[in-house]
Amino acid sequence: MTQTIKLAIIVPCYNYGDYVGEAIASVASQLRDDCELIVIDDGSTDGSWSVISDAGVRAVRISNGGAIGACVAGLDLTTAPHVLFLDADDKLKPGALDAILSRLDPEVAKLQFALTRIDARGEWISGAVPALDDYREREALAVRVAKTGVYRSPPTSGNVFRRDVADLIREIDYERYVDGVLLYAAPFTGDVVSVSEELGCYRVHGRNVANTVHKSDAVGIRNNVERFIKRMEHLKVVARRLGWEGDLFDPHDVFVTRERKFYLEVVSGRRPSLSCLVPLLVRLTDERLEAKNKLGLAALFVLAAVLPNGRATVLINYRLKITGRSATGFLREVATSNPRARAP
Repeated sequence: MTQTIKLAIIVPCYNYGDYVGEAIASVASQLRDDCELIVIDDGSTDGSWSVISDAGVRAVRISNGGAIGACVAGLDLTTAPHVLFLDADDKLKPGALDAILSRLDPEVAKLQFALTRIDARGEWISGAVPALDDYREREALAVRVAKTGVYRSPPTSGNVFRRDVADLIREIDYERYVDGVLLYAAPFTGDVVSVSEELGCYRVHGRNVANTVHKSDAVGIRNNVERFIKRMEHLKVVARRLGWEGDLFDPHDVFVTRERKFYLEVVSGRRPSLSCLVPLLVRLTDERLEAKNKLGLAALFVLAAVLPNGRATVLINYRLKITGRSATGFLREVATSNPRARAP
């Protein structure tokens, strides 16, 4: 008797020939009869297709159209009710599929799990950022998203979506990111299961999307704000379509938007006004952070508003670092930064 397929793992790849073999192997080595794996080569020009072909797994090659197009192609070629989009530079840890499958059922709209951070060579950088709690929630999380627009969630490779949620990427025409609106729409349509265990690895290197915006690049931050607002507007449409009748956030007034706009003021060489700082501090109180973390962020915002622009920019850059942040490091940056340095 044929085993019912429960999970599809879709690996979109564009010019990640250095990593895609490891990503494929991490899945193939633990593949179960109730899982399907497909690799979508998005018109790579670096030899990725040769690596993929040698792996001996189901794979197709399409014309380059971006990550969303590659993931849509993967959705069209799979049938499982739940889907994991595994970035070609990331990987799953041994036993991850068993842990994921044991927690899936038809009511799970999204399952998220923590990811260990590794470098280009696969060496450990840090534990999960963000760290996740163990829970299964729906209504409480939907209420939180309705108020703030977001909740704590890992990068793309740490998420499994029910197919109806994954299909929302077909509506995205404002960004090239796959997870985006999917993360926050999930609690409006089903349960979100969060797993604190680090079941995969997220690779930090010079070519992945997370590193493509320079910390002090005003244009990059402005584009980030505009993209986030469009994502939130899309989310509001989806939430209403899914039957949410309560109040919904103002995309311009949530913490993430106000935080990025504050950074934009600093890196553009301006001193943030009270009308920029005060609403940001108010929105910070809505965030689900430990008191010490809220105090630390509040201190950073206040200091960045009153210090000379050069030092303020250094602080913002430190805040936007992917790894290696600490209270000691923060104080060191304040003490040693050049007050005459300005954002480019």
